[in-house]
Amino acid sequence: MSAPPSPPAGLRIVIAEDAAIMRDGLTQTLARRGHDVVAAVADAEALRQAVAVHRPDVAIIDVRMPPTHTDEGLRAAQSIHRDHPQVGVLVFSQYIEAQSAAELFAGAAGGVGYLLKDRVADVSDFIDAISRVAAGGTVLDPEVVRQLLSVGRRAEALAVLTPREREVLALIAEGRSNTAIAGAFTISPRVVEKHVASIFDKLGLPPSRSDNRRVLAAIRYLES
Repeated sequence: MSAPPSPPAGLRIVIAEDAAIMRDGLTQTLARRGHDVVAAVADAEALRQAVAVHRPDVAIIDVRMPPTHTDEGLRAAQSIHRDHPQVGVLVFSQYIEAQSAAELFAGAAGGVGYLLKDRVADVSDFIDAISRVAAGGTVLDPEVVRQLLSVGRRAEALAVLTPREREVLALIAEGRSNTAIAGAFTISPRVVEKHVASIFDKLGLPPSRSDNRRVLAAIRYLES
């Protein structure tokens, strides 16, 4: 499959980065390369507004921004790709939020990228990545790929459970006892025990003196 065509020089870019020094540094670097930073903002809401007003070629977005500093950037990236599919989205962060990233890439045929700040060693490579995303291509750091594949494997692991087994596992993750789970579903404790045994078997959690299988099963559920 051939690579997407390169966009013309002089891209219009929006930057969303809450660290002022990084934001200013990106702005100056891009300007020196002939690109036009039409807005440089510090939070996700300002990012959405800037994209709606300026309709840039690409938005460069950090993951963790105010107010919670969790995955605001990725959620904003998802909404931008949904509402403005012509805008390329390049996530540029030191953090990998694999679940949210998987949702972003699952809903995007192209025009998306995810690079890690501490793994970009060459400015030219970074500029090339921006151009590829703006042109409708996809750019992914290998470490991001590895973690996305890990998310996929965890989801596949739970896919082998029946709907009722997933419901039982959800209550196990909440710390419910077998008796409490039986009461929640109006079934007998013995039926719950069968469901729990099946869950342990399908998740590959054999009996062990050192491990609490209920805790390990709950962790699998929460990771997915």
